[in-house]
Formats: sequence, C-alpha cells, structure tokens
Amino acid sequence: MQTRYNLTLTALASALLAIGNAAAQTQEAPEDAQRVVVTGLRASLESALNAKRSENSIVDVIKAEDIGKFPDTNLAESLQRVPGVAIDRDAGEGRSITVRGLGQDFTRVRINGIEGLATTGGSDNSGGINRGRGFDFNVFASELFSSLTVRKSSSAEVEEGSLGATVDLQTMRPFDMAKRGFNATAMIKGRYNDLAKKTDPRGAFMMSDTFNNNTMGYLVSAAWGKRNLLEDGFSTGRWDNGPSVGGWCAPMGVGSSTSPNCSTSAPGFPVATRLPASQAATDAYNAASNPANYHPRFPRYGRMVHEQERLGITASFEWKPRRGTRLSLDMLYANLDATREENYLEGFSFSRNLTSGGKPQTSVVQAQYDALGRLQYGVYNGVDIRSETRYDEMKTRFTQPTLNLSHQINDDLRLTAALGRAKSVFDNPIQTTVTLDAPNVNGYTVDFRQNDRLPVITYPFDVTRGGVLNIYGVPAGATAAANSLPSEIRIRPQGTSNVNDVLSVDLAWRASDTWTVKGGVNAKRYKFTTWESRRANTGETIYGLPAGADITNLTSLVTGFGAKQDMPAGNATSWVMPNIGAITALYDAYCNCLKSGPAGGPGDFTLTSTSNASARGNNRAIEEEDKGLYLQGDFDSTLWGLPVRGNVGGRYVKTDLTAQGYVSTGNGTSVTAENSYKDFLPSFNLTANVTPEFLVRLAAAKVMSRPVLGNLNPGGSVSTVGALGITSGNPKLEPFRAKTFDASFEYYFKDKAFLGLGLFQKNIANYIQGVRQSMPYNETGLPLSLLPANFNGTEMFDVTSFLNTPGGKLRGFELNYQQPFTFLPAWGRNFGLIANYTRVSSKIDYIISANTANSGTVRDELVNLSPKSWNTTFYYDDNRFSARLTGAYRSAYLQIVPAQNNNDVQGKNETFNVDLSLSYKWNDKLEFTLEGVNLTNESTDQFVGRARNSVMVHNVTGRELLLGARYKF
Repeated sequence: MQTRYNLTLTALASALLAIGNAAAQTQEAPEDAQRVVVTGLRASLESALNAKRSENSIVDVIKAEDIGKFPDTNLAESLQRVPGVAIDRDAGEGRSITVRGLGQDFTRVRINGIEGLATTGGSDNSGGINRGRGFDFNVFASELFSSLTVRKSSSAEVEEGSLGATVDLQTMRPFDMAKRGFNATAMIKGRYNDLAKKTDPRGAFMMSDTFNNNTMGYLVSAAWGKRNLLEDGFSTGRWDNGPSVGGWCAPMGVGSSTSPNCSTSAPGFPVATRLPASQAATDAYNAASNPANYHPRFPRYGRMVHEQERLGITASFEWKPRRGTRLSLDMLYANLDATREENYLEGFSFSRNLTSGGKPQTSVVQAQYDALGRLQYGVYNGVDIRSETRYDEMKTRFTQPTLNLSHQINDDLRLTAALGRAKSVFDNPIQTTVTLDAPNVNGYTVDFRQNDRLPVITYPFDVTRGGVLNIYGVPAGATAAANSLPSEIRIRPQGTSNVNDVLSVDLAWRASDTWTVKGGVNAKRYKFTTWESRRANTGETIYGLPAGADITNLTSLVTGFGAKQDMPAGNATSWVMPNIGAITALYDAYCNCLKSGPAGGPGDFTLTSTSNASARGNNRAIEEEDKGLYLQGDFDSTLWGLPVRGNVGGRYVKTDLTAQGYVSTGNGTSVTAENSYKDFLPSFNLTANVTPEFLVRLAAAKVMSRPVLGNLNPGGSVSTVGALGITSGNPKLEPFRAKTFDASFEYYFKDKAFLGLGLFQKNIANYIQGVRQSMPYNETGLPLSLLPANFNGTEMFDVTSFLNTPGGKLRGFELNYQQPFTFLPAWGRNFGLIANYTRVSSKIDYIISANTANSGTVRDELVNLSPKSWNTTFYYDDNRFSARLTGAYRSAYLQIVPAQNNNDVQGKNETFNVDLSLSYKWNDKLEFTLEGVNLTNESTDQFVGRARNSVMVHNVTGRELLLGARYKF
C-alpha cells in the first residue's frame, strides 16, 4: 500500500508539471522576442551560480529572490541541496548538518558575518539537549534569510574553527532589494500533517524602504508559525547479549536456580514465576544466556506529541554617507517554544541489572534467534511492564546584533570592521517523567518474525485499563527494596547558554593591478554554561497511591496509534498512560521539598545539582578567548597564458581556555583547569580559467576545529581508595587538526548550465577519542587538592577520559549538474534539472585502550559519515507557474564506535525524502503556493550491530502539505 501511495504522489506531481507546461505553451512569447527577463526559481538559481563562479574559493550558494522563497521551509533541508551536505532530522524536520562526512561539531556557522551558535533540545533518540558546538538550524524560520553560502575550502581571511565547512547565513538588507524605494511582501500558509490530522498557521512579512536620495534604508521582517505533529514508532534502547547484566532466571534445578531472585519479590509486588525443569525450558534458558544472542533492552511502542511555535524577527538599517562607505546595523531575534510528550508501553526489566529489577527475575519460556544472533521470538515470565510518560517544556532564545562598517579610505585602501554578539539560551524548566507499572507479569511475548523493525508485542492483560498498570510505590517511610521496580516521578530541569562576542578589523590594500594585500585581527570570547538538577532521591521512586485516590482519575489514554506505519496486526493501538498533571499535583511533586520520611527517601522532592551524582556531570562551563591575525594576498593575473586568480596567506590564532566542572568528592567539589594552544594555518586557493567557460580550482590548507565541549569537562569521579581511578573529561586536549586538499573542475556552459566535479582529501592528524589508560595524576590537569595528604601526584591512576589520537584520512568526490532545458523545443524549454552526488570514505583507528598495543584499536568509518548521498530536483518554471519535485538520499552511517552493551557499532540506516513545491503567479502582486514535505513518510531508522542491524528506533512523523499565498505591495 505504501508503494502504491508513493507512485500516486509521483504521478500527481508529473501531472501538475504537465499542466504547468501546457499553460506555458498558451502564453508563449513570440519567437522573435529580443529580451527575456528571468524571475522566480530560475532567477535565484542563476544568481547562486554567478556567486559561485565569481568566488576565489570553493563554495556553493543558495539564493532566495524574495521573502519566503527559499527552496524549503527549513534551513537544514535547504542546505542538503548542496553537494556534500547531509542532514539529521528531529521531530520530522532538519536540525543539524554534516559536510563531506564531518558532523555538526566540525562546521562553523556565521550569521551576517559573525560566528553564532544556536542550540535547542530534542528527544533522547535524536541526541537530546545540544551541549556541543553544533548549530541547530531548526531554531530559525527559513523566511528570514536571503542566502546561504557553504565555504568548503579555507582562506586566511575566514576565521578558523572548521574541518568540514564554514556556513554563512545572510539576512535581508534594504540595499539588497532589486527595486529601490518602498517594498513590502506578506505571506501566509496553512500546514496540514496527515498523521496528527491538524492544520497549523505559518506567516511572514517584510517591509523595506530606501530614502534620503537612496543613501539610507531600513528593512524589517518577521516570520511566525506553529507546528503540531505526532511521532509514532518502535524503539528498544539498544540491544544486549545473553548474560551481560546478571543472567536470566534459570529453570528449577538448572544453573543458578537457587538464586532468591528467581522466586521472590519486594513486599507488595507480585511474585515472579520460575519455570519447572524441562528440556524446552532449559533450551530456552541456554539460548537466551548465549553471549552470541542479543535481545532488545526495553522493547516498546511509543508516541511523541510535538507542539512548536517559532518566531523570528530581523531588522536592518544601512547608511551610505558617501561613495565607498557603508554602515549597517543588523538585528536578529529567534524564539522557539516547544513542548514534547513521550508515551511508551514497554517491557522494562530486560534493561536493568540484578539489584534493580533486571533479568535475574525473568524466566525465558521460549526463545528463537536467527543465525546472526537476533531475537526472533520470545515468551517470558516475570517481566516488569511499564507505561511511561515524559513531558518537556523547552524554549530557545537567540539574539544577535551586528554592526558592520565598510569604508574606502582612498582608491587603493579599504577598511572593514564587524562587531557583534550572538547569544543563545536554551531552557528546559520542566522535564518530568511519571510511570505506571505492572511488576512480574507472566506470558509477555515479543515477535519479530513478520517484521524486523516493527514486532508484534502481546500482553496477558488489557493495557487500556488502569488497575493492572498502576502506581506501585514503596511503603511510606521505606526505601525501594533490591530487585523491585517501584513507580517513579523523575524531575530533571536543565538548560544551556552560548555567547559569542566577536570583533574583527580588516584592511585591504590594492598594491598593484595584480595583487591586493589583506590583513586583519579578530578577537572572540566564547562562553558556554550548562546546568541540570534532579531529585535528591536518585532512585526517584514515590510512595504508593494515597488512600482514597482513584487510579482512573490519574490516567488518560493513547489512541489511534500506528495509523501511518505498516505495523503488524496484533499490537496494541491504545494503552493507558499516566496523567502527568494529575499525578504531580497529587504528590505536590514540584514543591522542591522533603515531603515526609527520611531525607533522601522516596518522599524527597528536593532538587539538587552539583551534590547529585546523577546530575553533577551536566553542571559545567567553558570560556574561550580566541585571538587571531592574518595576512593574505589576492591575485588576478595570467600564468602560461591562462587567466588565474586566487589567494595565498596564513592565519595565526591563540586559544586560551578555562574549563570548570565538579568531581564527586564530598557533595561535589568544583574544579577549574586551564589550557592554551597556538596554531598557524596557511591556505592557498587558485582558480584558472582554462577557457571562458571551464574553470579549474585548486586549494590546500591547514585547518583546526576546537574540541567537543563535553570532552573538556574537568569534572568526574576520583577514587583514591583501593584501585586508583579517574573518570573525567580532559581540558588539556589539543584541537582537531587536519591538512586539506581540494580540486574542482567547473564547466559553465551556455544558458546558465553547469557541470562540476569536486575532489577532496582531509588528512586528519589529530583526532579526539574516549580511551582508557594509566598515567600519573599530575598529568591529568586536576588539582592536587583532590588527593589525600599522603599522595604527591606521581601516583599512577587508571584514567578513563579523552585523548588526542592519530586520526586518519578522509577522501571523496562530488558531482554537480545544473541544466535549464532551454535547448528543447517550446514544449520543454521551461523544464530543468539540478542533481548532485557525493561519495566519501574514511578510516579511523578507534582506540579502545591506550595501554593495549594491537588489540586496543578497531578501524572503522568516521562517525556521522554517509559514504553516499545524492539530491536531485526536477523543475518547471515559466515565470508564472513553477514546480519542483525533489528527492534527497543519504546512505547509512555510524554514530558510535564501539557501541555500548557489547555491540560493535551504532548508527542510522539510509533515508530517502521526497518533497514537492508548486507556485502560480496570479499577477505581478499575488502568488499562490502548494508544498508537500516528506511525501513518502520516510522513517527514522536507527540500528545497533553492523551485521545484525537490530532496530533501535523506527519512527514516522507523517506527510505535510502547505497551502499558501504571497502578496507584494
């Protein structure tokens, strides 16, 4: 059925394109017309191609001719049209990018010329809260921007910090408008999601004017929209092998059958049932205990309910007081408010260890595994079933004022300067989870035999009724007994802040007709802070349901689950879930106080941060001061009779770092560490015009990217009793460093067509990995004050931390083709094609143990690197009717090497997304639009285990249609 639906969509798109072509033929201009004015989609494509062609470096550009005319409703999804760029999605829309195989932490983003960092939160499946250097593009509405530029080769005048690319985002300015004087545009759209079955508004406006003899101008724009969607699917929280957390409950008379965990439970909880001895029971137990066989840690179906409201505002004032002088003040504000509710029905005890309700109380009744060790079918007794609901309120505020000056001092000397602050604050004040539980259930079944992504899960009770799924808390004044699974209220408010203060001053001197000498200084102060609090009761258990409380008043129901996925029959499509509002009110859970019972007991709702072992690691801060200067020569000459242009230069930068965190001594001891490093980064770019249409570009550079923020945390744990050990980050890390080599062959043939081949190689000479090694304490960067008085700092500690490692090579190629079909007869000259293909490969030696010679490493692909990606757009544009049908493919890639729970890798499977965009100009002022997003309802499919490809997450968010209108005043 899914295939028929996709074929129908494709046929519909083709029919719409044909209708547009027929309409164009009735309005065809006379053949002797002397001048054709190109507007709309083709105009933006031509403008972007001209910008790419004129650059000295290797870049790709996306242009929008007017507000709301970016190729996509999301900036990340527009960027995936660029060769070598792939995206990650969260809540059904693009969130982050990977450029030429290097993830978001290796990509710098500049907005209006200064570096910025916008972060937000997401589900745990999509990376959760962003506490790194990666830029979250979903914070911004695409309507606010007029161009995106991806700089793939380095030059000295562009600030350091990227191994992948520097992405420039430019908001609209008054003198960028094609028409001087007053301009205004308004846009409104309705967005419909076929899974949520809701329609949401989206709108934008822009107003600009130039005055005072066109020496001054202002522009203001705003974009606002709401988005409500559902995300349905299956997840497992990774897969685990046989006996790794204590083993299963053995049949009577077999193995560990005398273990009390096989037949007893905590007071007030049902008793687990242990199987009598039989050959079938013994065979099932042995198969499940085999280390070669893997099972899901908590198989669960779940629904996420997303609600988002996004607001963006820009303001720009430009002044040209004299010829050659321009002063601009740009303001950018973005606000993303979101809530997310996650509802899961799960078999929870498979993920827990012996002391907290894990597998030793679970009997394996039947178990079937395939040749790769994947669970195919299992029946179990003594399983803890849980209905879990988590609710998040999230808010991102981004502000950036930027002042830019460009002044022609004389005919040969130009001064430019920029001053700005980019501030992003993410706040997650409410992250609350409440559970209903049914302990020690017999007859629980998981069946993957029909579908390895969507199993059939059966429960021996009605999951839509409260009572069996209930609040099973501990008795008042007591603490949770070992091997029990009490219900929980988890409260985890958290947040993060990023601030970039940037100043740059540059001079350009035209020394001759051939050379222009550039030089400048840059200063940046970057401040990062992150925080988290949790309940003082780290078990987060609660008392049992108070007398007189009715569970039916504390629950609600998930309904209509699985409507837009090929889920096998037999699964629950509804289940009872906790009503978080009612339950937290009943327990007064947000009081931030000790309710009753012993301190630290199940009635303690006090929030703690640095004194809480579970929250302590997310309370930390980084401050960096980066000072740089550069010298660069731009040349435009001839070489062996060929016109050549480009630049050569070097950048020197010094980084001073202060990192602050907490170690687990006392109630958390603050530690601060400092580090500094220097880099000289030479670069070279050459463009040769072999013919007027054929360009060859060569580029080489040394580049650096600063360490991931979490790796710099000096906090962690220090053990000075018994085995000496440290687990922490490493503030002494050197940055990622690489040598890059690029070649680009570009053919700009007639009628604005383009064919390009790009070759690239990055020799990563300094990588960063988490490893384990032995080293003296005084080389860890931690203060001696954390050691007992009889220690002198030379003692050898077993340190689990992050180290600089040799890295490896990354290489690949890009093919890029753009062609308006103007060579065809009248029926086809308004069609066109944009297509690109990227192939990347790399091999990194991942170090497992720094103290082990050969067996301590594993060679694998770079994480976040998709070996293959491609994007193609088939379009029609006759200046009145425009249509685009776009497909974007990204091959499978790794996310973690090595993975947890004895798995070799963890990653994401391939994706293919199809989008459609139609527009029709009623007249010069009014235009109607229709867009289709994710028309194939592509799933997010995460896996664990390379050979097994065991499902971790398989979620869908539905298709979206946007119908709108744009009016120019």
